[in-house]
Amino acid sequence: MKISTAVLLVICVFVSGLLVAQEVGAKKPNVLLILIDDLKPALGAYGDKTAISPNIDKLADRGMRFDMAYSNQAVCAPSRLNLMLGSRSTSTGLYQFGTDFRDFYPDAVTLPQHFMNNGYHVESMGKVFHIGHGNTNDEESWSVPHHAEKVIEYIAPESTGRQLTREEALFQNTRLHIKDLGPIKNLPRGAAWESLDVLDEAYADGRIAKHAIDRLRSLSKSEKPFFMAIGFARPHLPFSVPQKYWELYDPAELPMPEYEDFPENAPTWATKRKGEITNFKPVPEDHTNYTNELKRRLIHGYYASVSYMDAQLGKVMQELIRLEIEDNTIAVLWSDHGWHLGDHGSWTKHTNYEQATRIPLIISAPGITTPGSSTDQLVETVDIYPTLADLAGLPPPGTEQPIDGISLAPVTRGSLLKSRDHAYHAYPKAGGIGQAIRTERYRLVVWSKINGPVENPIVELYDYLKDPLETRNSASENKNVVKRLRGILESYPIPKADVRNKK
Repeated sequence: MKISTAVLLVICVFVSGLLVAQEVGAKKPNVLLILIDDLKPALGAYGDKTAISPNIDKLADRGMRFDMAYSNQAVCAPSRLNLMLGSRSTSTGLYQFGTDFRDFYPDAVTLPQHFMNNGYHVESMGKVFHIGHGNTNDEESWSVPHHAEKVIEYIAPESTGRQLTREEALFQNTRLHIKDLGPIKNLPRGAAWESLDVLDEAYADGRIAKHAIDRLRSLSKSEKPFFMAIGFARPHLPFSVPQKYWELYDPAELPMPEYEDFPENAPTWATKRKGEITNFKPVPEDHTNYTNELKRRLIHGYYASVSYMDAQLGKVMQELIRLEIEDNTIAVLWSDHGWHLGDHGSWTKHTNYEQATRIPLIISAPGITTPGSSTDQLVETVDIYPTLADLAGLPPPGTEQPIDGISLAPVTRGSLLKSRDHAYHAYPKAGGIGQAIRTERYRLVVWSKINGPVENPIVELYDYLKDPLETRNSASENKNVVKRLRGILESYPIPKADVRNKK
């Protein structure tokens, strides 16, 4: 049979295309992991009409937005371990500050280590692992030493009275160096905000962006793929950002908290009052008598901090484009947990409620994710580890620690099949632990002993279709729902005891 010249040309073009595709496919993608501190989905991309976040919105336009992503524990240090280990706190016993995971899992393989073991150059800057409160960085995770920056930062002398403040001492691990420091509460409080006419680089996130840009310029020249983790500090307290970001918002137009009481029929200790917020002035230390002016100022500071951080992220993303490496770079934006902005009378995280646990998650994987897409797939922080490994074409990690996450790669490729029908998270408190199941409609929380049988548990149930503000615990009148969700919860292993008790 004769083959025409036209057909031969088509075949040649097809074969050539296959070879090019194989060559391109053989090149491992870079990974840019962007970690944000205390950021709930207060972003334009998530429908927040107040937030000014054009650069994160652009990232969402390039990739997939996950609308129902949840932290596994709404506390900085353990949440970041959930991400880096792919393990829930209830599986490892790592619930608290001041715990070095390698004391208990010396051969653990962290997310960046897995990439390093598979030929990547890996490095980090800013707040990646939680450094402070007795925690330090994990140097085994990086190809080069971690580039640290401040989380608690002031410029104006009146913000600190020129003294070491409570939160500065905690985040600088001062107690590790000054043994007779005394109780943290004896130190002065720092300001809850600063709004000075200064350059972006006057504060840490601006310097982190500059360092990231410098490193991208260097790494883009290498044949070796890179995994870069960039940790931005804002909108974590204090809301210390340049004045121009405060000026983006009209204080009179800011959203005020809609429901400030404890949920009806719920234990009062399930809601967080006081805590870290009282380490900042002029917040009342007894957590009473918040004036509307103070509430508005705190909300203003939070949104100004989001916009400042967004601007720094934008500089990094623009450099990816300038260097022409954005089409071979997987970019992931993740927050360690959300933050209460006065709802339930809380101004922090540390709860099992929606504002503390729901997080933004955006994945942009060129050639895989559909630009501007979104999904209501329920997601946990622990899913990011296996998802990134899968998207980069790496083998599943062989680790000492349990990997609780599942790969979301099929979701990013457009699969409509549900990877999960619920998300699991937990919070230790009041001598026990509250384990939670979040479905599309409900959240069940069961409080019981850690590492023990569920005896006389306290149960909370919230119906987000009827009660999105969590005004009341409806467990008593929805017994069938409680029974069904408890069946799911009881399929999980008993939460592991806090590893600190083994020391």
